[in-house]
Amino acid sequence: MVRSATKERVERVPVAMPEESRAAAWLREVRPSGAALVALGLIVAALVVLAPSLKTFVEQRQQIAQLEADVADAQDQVDELGAEIARWADPAYIEAQARDRLYYVFPGERSYLIVGEQGIQESSDELPISDELQTTRIDWLQGLAASVFAAALTDLAPDGLTDAGMLDSPNVGG
Repeated sequence: MVRSATKERVERVPVAMPEESRAAAWLREVRPSGAALVALGLIVAALVVLAPSLKTFVEQRQQIAQLEADVADAQDQVDELGAEIARWADPAYIEAQARDRLYYVFPGERSYLIVGEQGIQESSDELPISDELQTTRIDWLQGLAASVFAAALTDLAPDGLTDAGMLDSPNVGG
């Protein structure tokens, strides 16, 4: 095909484009300058440098808040103990505590102690009391003699006696 020396005329047809928003038009027209890019880079660098310090600052503020709460709790305890000390300075309180806790009475007064379901509870830690005499099951004199002879006749150092089990044995002399 041979081209003709005359240029063909190209005809343009208008195309209907959707109307763009103002923000999109503004963003298309924004052209960042070199100074703006440098400023943005400085801001990013500052954030990278300051982020660990900011994290440390926040952690320390949390620790300070926790310690302040602990101090407030301790101060509440001090206040309670101060009130307790003030109560013990009152002779009437001391008298009431002696009557309630120790069952003290003044001379000439009668005190009734009711023992029962709702009265004083006996602790279960006590050993039962027996009316009969009991003998020991281990001859302590023979055990003492066996321990002395075992310690005298050994070549072990004093620390070695417990390691060897000679002094810890329950059957020594028994």
